[in-house]
Amino acid sequence: MNEPTFATLVSRWYEQNARDLPWRAPDVGAWAILVSEVMLQQTPVVRVLPAWHAWLRRWPTPAALAADTPAEAIRMWGRLGYPRRAVRLRDCAVAIVQRHGGEVPEKLEQLLALPGIGTYTARAVAAFAYGQRHPVVDTNVRRVVSRAVAGEPDAGPATRPSDLVACEELLPVEPAAAALASAAFMELGAIVCTARSPRCTACPVESICAWRASGQAAPAGPTRRPQRYAGTDRQVRGLLLGVLRDATGPVPHQRLDQVWPDDVQRSRALAGLVKDGLVEPIGEDSFRLVGDGPTVHPVA
Repeated sequence: MNEPTFATLVSRWYEQNARDLPWRAPDVGAWAILVSEVMLQQTPVVRVLPAWHAWLRRWPTPAALAADTPAEAIRMWGRLGYPRRAVRLRDCAVAIVQRHGGEVPEKLEQLLALPGIGTYTARAVAAFAYGQRHPVVDTNVRRVVSRAVAGEPDAGPATRPSDLVACEELLPVEPAAAALASAAFMELGAIVCTARSPRCTACPVESICAWRASGQAAPAGPTRRPQRYAGTDRQVRGLLLGVLRDATGPVPHQRLDQVWPDDVQRSRALAGLVKDGLVEPIGEDSFRLVGDGPTVHPVA
């Protein structure tokens, strides 16, 4: 009798141990899955869950979001982080309506052509929404494959074409089984084969893991240095965006001046928000979220 493959072992484990996340339910459609994948980028599941539910209650279809303004998408995004994702998701919804009749496309090349949809997200939607065979490679998957197959403790800071090839070689031929394996690889890296404290004794592939067999230790420090937040332009951008998000119309410059004492840094952060298409100037001395209604009367 043939020994179970790597994908089979991990898929069996996944079916017994996967977290009960709403976007994994069998009746969830492609739009809801696409929204979850965009939200989950660089954001913990615990923060995404309430935002995902709220977003889909308001905009259950791409057409519903496309009919609303970019400003409302930014407001709804709240403090989820990296607010450009909200605008890109709204742009994506507009493209889905214009190009695909309001239905999230199935073909990988069509998904890749959508605004704001990159290599990972396109493959994730194709696999998880449509059951297709594609390597879905995020940080967790790269780490699992690097350790179990290549025997390396860490896969490095960035995804390379070779990572897609290495992952695809592990996938079953049958598309549905491959899609299940893709989800399983990701889950294994998220909750067992973690970066700093892997639970090797709970791993379904411990007995065939090349890294485990090598006896190497996990890296002592993070592959990427954690980004400082306090005092950075990111913090200032967040404060400015918070004022604009809570306003009901254009906000005068002097009100924005109150959120941060450093004039140079504040001006730089505000200019960055304008450049990124999140904020737009109104008249000579007021600002608002992009596309936030026709009024030009500053909020006092």
